[in-house]
Amino acid sequence: MTVEFGLDTFGDITKDAAGGTLTAAETIRNVVAQAQKADEVGLDYFGVGEHHRREFAISSPEMVLAAIASTTTRLRLGSAVTVLSSDDPVRVYERFATLDALSNGRAEVVVGRGSFTESFPLFGYDLRDYERLFEEKLDLLVQIMKEKPVTWHGTMRAPLSDADIFPKTESGMPLWVGVGGSPESVLRVARHGAGLMLAIIGGGAARFRPLVELYHRSVAGFGTTPHPIAVHSPGHIAATDEEAWDTAYPGFEAMNNSIGRERGWPQYSRARFQNEVGPDGALYVGSPERVAQKIADTVRVLGAGRFDLKYANGELGHEPMMRSIELYGTEVVPRVRALLAKDA
Repeated sequence: MTVEFGLDTFGDITKDAAGGTLTAAETIRNVVAQAQKADEVGLDYFGVGEHHRREFAISSPEMVLAAIASTTTRLRLGSAVTVLSSDDPVRVYERFATLDALSNGRAEVVVGRGSFTESFPLFGYDLRDYERLFEEKLDLLVQIMKEKPVTWHGTMRAPLSDADIFPKTESGMPLWVGVGGSPESVLRVARHGAGLMLAIIGGGAARFRPLVELYHRSVAGFGTTPHPIAVHSPGHIAATDEEAWDTAYPGFEAMNNSIGRERGWPQYSRARFQNEVGPDGALYVGSPERVAQKIADTVRVLGAGRFDLKYANGELGHEPMMRSIELYGTEVVPRVRALLAKDA
């Protein structure tokens, strides 16, 4: 099985070694350095998320990805995710086509409905239109990415009549849709012939197996193009399990409690964290041996063709993240490949 390995970040605002909070500008510059490290250790993909709130520094992923493109050579570059519902499909295509040119064909478009809703009022959208906005805009984006003149009409934006959109790419771009676990979302992805990216942030990978099977059945039924399954999950790697757990936990706790206060979640606990780093949890936190085994198990159970580790989690500092990236590329990925090779 050929499996690719990537990294995702939301540009979490982090702390320095002395416990001080970094500025958004410092965080963004650190993300560029983290991508350079990912390129250096031979990883395949680097994804940057879009958010519009105080915990995250990056609201314009394509700008950061353009900077990364200028200092890397092999990483494919995309979003994690672009909130398509509150954006315009024409502009999304144009920005990523520009990134594709700057990166010599390394751009990928990854869109989603968005689990955070700050962008909706910010850009003048009504949350009551949440579903319809995404459905219509994804339909238009799929048409645009064929890179031919588009005639389209819907109810949420002005129609297009034989509109030709520029710049064209040299070889096209992959389109992925990030989903959180609803069958309706999986059916939508299959119907549009896009790649399925499963955001597994709670529970074990095995519970997503029915969604993968639904995707494959639906692709066959719709007659669209099948794509490898991609997985996005949080994690952190250190020399030992205990070091990884102790280093990562404060960031997970702070982030969950910050967002949880708005959403009515219970207080995060070390017991919950330790359960999630176990075999049946969604966190890939531990030594290279532990994380490699868990990734290999996930790839097997889902038949995944790509695994993206969300390596930035809350206030976790730049230096631990850089070390985690290095271990991921130099120790975890080779171990996963060796484990999967035994299945051949």
